[in-house]
Amino acid sequence: MNSLVNSMGFDKPESKTRVVVAMSGGVDSSVTAALLHEQGYDVVGVTLQLYDHGQAIDRKGACCAGQDIYDAKRVAEEKGFPHYVLNYEDNFRQSVMDDFADSYMQGRTPIPCVRCNQTVKFRDLLKVAHDLGADCMATGHYIQRVINPNTGMVELHRAVDHSKDQSYFLFATTQEQLDFLRFPLGGWTKDITREHAERLGLLVCDKPDSQDICFVPNGDYASIVKKMREGAENSGNIVHLDGRIMGEHRGVIHYTIGQRKGLGIGGGNNDDNSPFYVVRVDPTKNEVIIGPKEALARDIVTIHDCNWLGCGNLFRSDTPTGGVASETSKRIQVKLRSVSQAAPATLTINADGTAIITLDTPQYGIAPGQAAVCYEEERVIGGGWITKTQNSEIPLAA
Repeated sequence: MNSLVNSMGFDKPESKTRVVVAMSGGVDSSVTAALLHEQGYDVVGVTLQLYDHGQAIDRKGACCAGQDIYDAKRVAEEKGFPHYVLNYEDNFRQSVMDDFADSYMQGRTPIPCVRCNQTVKFRDLLKVAHDLGADCMATGHYIQRVINPNTGMVELHRAVDHSKDQSYFLFATTQEQLDFLRFPLGGWTKDITREHAERLGLLVCDKPDSQDICFVPNGDYASIVKKMREGAENSGNIVHLDGRIMGEHRGVIHYTIGQRKGLGIGGGNNDDNSPFYVVRVDPTKNEVIIGPKEALARDIVTIHDCNWLGCGNLFRSDTPTGGVASETSKRIQVKLRSVSQAAPATLTINADGTAIITLDTPQYGIAPGQAAVCYEEERVIGGGWITKTQNSEIPLAA
């Protein structure tokens, strides 16, 4: 490689390379910004105000809250690089919060952090970075951007530290966005990041990691949905798979597939004394359907709104007639929840853009609205949003 190419991949001095850093006010993004500034880059910090600032001031343990905005600004001031706070409340509500509320009302289980990355952060904020004349935008995510030496194509890979890997939340990153993004921390463990935070003298060096969804106080997502959607707590029946009415629920927004606790049916059990689980949520009938754990087993997953990272050729093959096959299959590993391990499966891409994931072994509690993220070894090849699940032994399973 040309010795003049800097660590951001540009053939010019660091001082002539402008890097916009998305700063949440946490340790990771603060280290990213301070480290790049230390290395001589022309750093510009940007923090997004995503929801009502009056409420944000009292929020702790979540990104983009009032204290976090203040912390990001302090880091920039102490290190001596410019920092801007942009009010994106309307964008965030329309792109993330409305989808969040609608998903629960429709019986799905949303992942607002993915939607936020997909829209506000990696769509709207990237536009701001371009407008500021940036050569690239850096974030504090734990994920790796790798240039394939054979193809020259930029790929997305899991972080070195799998316990901190954030690839599940970034599967919707497009190839165009990936070309512009940089992830300086992807090759580190969190311990190394904190060591640099201390070395750099950052005031956030001991700040705990964010745990909550930023706009959901204390994890009480139902209270947010109630405020946003009328009728969110309309009661209805809790129904066993065999048709028995087992009790009354207090609104479908309180129930997700795979849930065992808090069903409100007096701790009842199945005939074999096994606990009840939520097997399906039917907002049309306003019913919550329960059954035994084995009723949750699913090995066929349908996804839509898919994003494939530079993998078009992986799913297209020449046919004997010289055309291109309408669908092909590929062996993959797949994560169906952010906390789950990647599992072996077969991915089939359909001609209509949807995809089918066939698991080698059934999994339990797969919920529509969640993401299915596909891997080829350490590489993230993309994924999509789960719309339907089935058990191959029970073709009509929902």
